Amino acid sequence: MCQLGEIRVGKISSTAEEALAGKLRNGMTIMSGGFGLCGIPTTLIEAIRLSGVNDLTVISNNAGVDGYGLGILLESRQVRKMISSYVGENKLFAELYLTGKLELEFNPQGTLAERIRAGGAGIPAFYTKTGVGTLVAEEKEVRRFGDDEYVLETGLVADVAIVHAWKADPEGNLIYRKTARNFNPVMATAARYTVAEVEEIVPLGAIDPDHIHTPGIFVKKIVLSENHEKRIEQRTVRTKLSEVA
Repeated sequence: MCQLGEIRVGKISSTAEEALAGKLRNGMTIMSGGFGLCGIPTTLIEAIRLSGVNDLTVISNNAGVDGYGLGILLESRQVRKMISSYVGENKLFAELYLTGKLELEFNPQGTLAERIRAGGAGIPAFYTKTGVGTLVAEEKEVRRFGDDEYVLETGLVADVAIVHAWKADPEGNLIYRKTARNFNPVMATAARYTVAEVEEIVPLGAIDPDHIHTPGIFVKKIVLSENHEKRIEQRTVRTKLSEVA
């Protein structure tokens, strides 16, 4: 790993708190990257928890799990509303939702990804077949094109996006690794202020331009990740033949 003193500082912050300084406020909307527990910006989530901001709307594929990821913001009651596509791994989430203490805007997973991509591309809305005739389409415009009906979905933008990347250079050019290249790239484009938590910072010019997933123009600040733990949501293994016999 490159030491910070060996490269031009550029957009590098020494702490997550510094990277988010002046950008957090009550009632704001935050996009948080990741898929399940893969590629989630745990260092930045902790900084948001410590800031004490509340009444947040959080856009994320999921709500973390109890005690980890976005789950810690649910525990501290800092989240008012989740815009998500998968919330089945968090018991506290279910409890808060069923007791009316947490709002949920539920999205099919592909629709959520496209809403974020559209927001980043400046597209205010689009039509999709996904969700037509279901609860997802309630109170939304439905229009017929040819022989099929489509539901109108709006693009999503946020005040702040927090993402997790594998490598960055001082200008904020990012590379994601494997499954961590999930919601992170589209979220990085769809916020007014994007902060990237990264596992390694390399000197300017060390990243082949063809390998860049998120150009630095979208990224305002980068900070080294303080937690490289790679959790597994559900570990499933094959039953041993000796146990079957």
